[in-house]
Amino acid sequence: MSSPITVPQVARSITTSIPGPKSVALQKRYGEYVSAGVGQLMPIFADHASGSTITDVDGNRFIDLAAGIAVTGVGNAAPEVVKAIQEEAAKLTHTNFATTPYAGYVDVCEKLAEHTPGDFPKKSVLLNSGAEAVENAVKIARRYTGRSAIIVMENAFHGRTNLTMAMTTKSMPYKRGFGAFAPDIYAVPYSYPLRDGFGEDGAAAARASIDKIELLVGHENVAAIIAEPVQGEGGFVVPAKGFLTTLNQWAHENGVLYISDEIQAGFCRSGKWFASEYFDLEPDLITTAKALGGGMPISAVTGRAEIMDSVQPGGIGGTYGGNPVSCASALAAVGLMESRGLADRAQHIGELVTRSLGELVGTVDTVAQIRGLGAMQAVEFVKPGTMEPNKALVGRIVADCQQAGLIILSCGINGNVIRLLPPLVITDEELTEALDTLKEIIVRNSAR
Repeated sequence: MSSPITVPQVARSITTSIPGPKSVALQKRYGEYVSAGVGQLMPIFADHASGSTITDVDGNRFIDLAAGIAVTGVGNAAPEVVKAIQEEAAKLTHTNFATTPYAGYVDVCEKLAEHTPGDFPKKSVLLNSGAEAVENAVKIARRYTGRSAIIVMENAFHGRTNLTMAMTTKSMPYKRGFGAFAPDIYAVPYSYPLRDGFGEDGAAAARASIDKIELLVGHENVAAIIAEPVQGEGGFVVPAKGFLTTLNQWAHENGVLYISDEIQAGFCRSGKWFASEYFDLEPDLITTAKALGGGMPISAVTGRAEIMDSVQPGGIGGTYGGNPVSCASALAAVGLMESRGLADRAQHIGELVTRSLGELVGTVDTVAQIRGLGAMQAVEFVKPGTMEPNKALVGRIVADCQQAGLIILSCGINGNVIRLLPPLVITDEELTEALDTLKEIIVRNSAR
């Protein structure tokens, strides 16, 4: 049995076993009525939330270090977002924008043009999910270029639809048993400074990937390259400087569009409005979702006006895309990012994380690296004395965090990375309590 966590519970409040009796009862019904294919990380069921904490049906309060996988950047149930949702729902729930348009959709597109990188005319289409945004970005790129091949990065995650599964390189659990997949998708290596042999020479890593593109398909057949500026599910991998810019330069020299998938990294998460800004990128197309909606489902493809306008009317869109209630929520969320300076706040969160956990590197032999941008941080674990991924250790750490009142996620192509995605409104006190608890759990489990 694990020894008790010594960090005092302040933001947290764990008063029952985890899971508690009400969660256990709900779990029984879950097993009876919910598809096992959905999966369940936490053994508890949420009842309500506020800011950076989630309270379960048994009254246990957890510090949220996942933010619904980077969705609740402005905090869970932010009052300004709740008010906007309530007011819009009482006024207009749905018309379908292509049938009877409304101002909120236009307002969101205007905000996207304002905040996405690039000082050129931009237009957007609003959709429902990240995968849907990626699908439409591919459609637009193919329509504009008249080419069909799409280049993706190894270890990427782009979604669970047929096309986006083809664009995702991790088989289990996302692809196994679901083929055949959409064709004309080609994967090349992504810069992984800890492991790829190129280290911080991003330009050399990019040239190797470009050579593979030319070998696999040839530039004349490529419609677009799509890359996450920080890989999410792939392990919060930050590419070496020069990697993405070299790919972008090659793309533009050869009539290839550059698409930045900022579904997880966008909207202040990285410490800038968009992580592309760290690499001086002005993507031709950019996909967004997650934090854009402040908790409501909405996504977007934003791009150069001439590219977005190359599609015939009715070629992109959908019944629920840019739903008026989701648009109201998005506008409120973006307003909070602006008024509260949440990009700067994300940088501060990143500094607190690296200050707290950075000391583990070199002192705990299972911790290979602390890495990330802003409030998108990760810890990669290895087996002692090696660089072999340590998935089993991560499993133990995540399980102990759950018992200690932390909601935390793993990631990485080998499942050996813990990712930290706290809401950007988390207080220093909440974050410090969470980090002290996590650090104690890491040290204890690494000593086993």
